[in-house]
Amino acid sequence: MSIRDWPEGERPREKLLALGSEALSDAELLAIFLRVGVTGRSAVDLARDLLSAFGGLRPLLEADRTRFCAERGLGEAKFVQLQATLELSRRHLASQLAREDALTSPTLVRAYLSSRLRHLGHEEFAALFLDSQHRVIRFESLFRGTLDSASVYPREVARRALELGAGAIIFAHNHPSGVAEPSDADRRITERLRQALALFEIRVLDHFVVGDGEVVSFAERGLL
Repeated sequence: MSIRDWPEGERPREKLLALGSEALSDAELLAIFLRVGVTGRSAVDLARDLLSAFGGLRPLLEADRTRFCAERGLGEAKFVQLQATLELSRRHLASQLAREDALTSPTLVRAYLSSRLRHLGHEEFAALFLDSQHRVIRFESLFRGTLDSASVYPREVARRALELGAGAIIFAHNHPSGVAEPSDADRRITERLRQALALFEIRVLDHFVVGDGEVVSFAERGLL
């Protein structure tokens, strides 16, 4: 049966308009994105098949081009559309954060950093450079690869902070293992950075470790 033949209250688009997007299931939201199904399968049926094939919504959204396009009902056009949608979401979070005091918006900071780092298959160390009122100047990825005390250079971080006129910094990095617990190396790196930046009166406000479903704050743990 085509979705057009369903009762109006059960059609994903009409349901979204009547009740809001939060009322829809993952399959219903994905069906709206897909727009059409395939022979013998409605868009909702196809969405359910895809969620099963990928093991959930997140693996589908984070799939690379080859994996994504290999599934029936998907392809390069849908992959491009999805990447554009995800980037719009990240930019929306960034625009929200730019209007806020980062120090008083921990939930928004967490969401933004998670959107930038959670999906990466490698470890990446990044920073939110802030002005003296803790408004975001810029987000930048600084170092990539396995992090240890030799792979993060405080001098380079300080140089970039001075170039941008930053008065404070929030650091973040991801753990591809999915476990967000800070390591001893994470603590050592943070302390080295804090000491180096203090020489230039640049405050390290926090360091977030991004995991699979959790984002751990050094400040909240009393590690700064």
